[in-house]
Amino acid sequence: MSKEALFNVLNNHFNFSDLRVLDLFAGTGNISFEFASRGSENITAVDQDFGCVKFIKQTAAEFDFPIAAIKSDVLAFITKNKVAYDFIFADPPYHLDQKAFEKIVLSVFENNLLLETGMMVVEHSKYTKLNAMPHYSFQKNYGGSVFSFFEFEEEAP
Repeated sequence: MSKEALFNVLNNHFNFSDLRVLDLFAGTGNISFEFASRGSENITAVDQDFGCVKFIKQTAAEFDFPIAAIKSDVLAFITKNKVAYDFIFADPPYHLDQKAFEKIVLSVFENNLLLETGMMVVEHSKYTKLNAMPHYSFQKNYGGSVFSFFEFEEEAP
């Protein structure tokens, strides 16, 4: 239900076929697969678990989805990566503390991973508060899950 609601919001902001997507803490890749099924052709999924990365690679090959699955610690990937994305989704484990969530958001912006017209969404529990972070735009609550949206502010004319 929450994934469907997320994509309803994104449908109003993006043409999926034009997006360069980064899926952090990709897990089984369900967000990456959703973007691929909607026509996105440039998707990178990052997870540190070998089994998850293997599953994403196998499933992407089976369905001929354009997903590059990378086994890496997410913060290490953010620091080393030099590509900017239109859309970044991060679903860190809910048990991480507040500072870890903040570090992920700050690292994305400090390392210029998000294009100026792009959007980042972080999924977290209702106990994690990201609304005071730079570039915070809004949030959507779905039961115990929250999607926090981050964007560059539009400059006044």
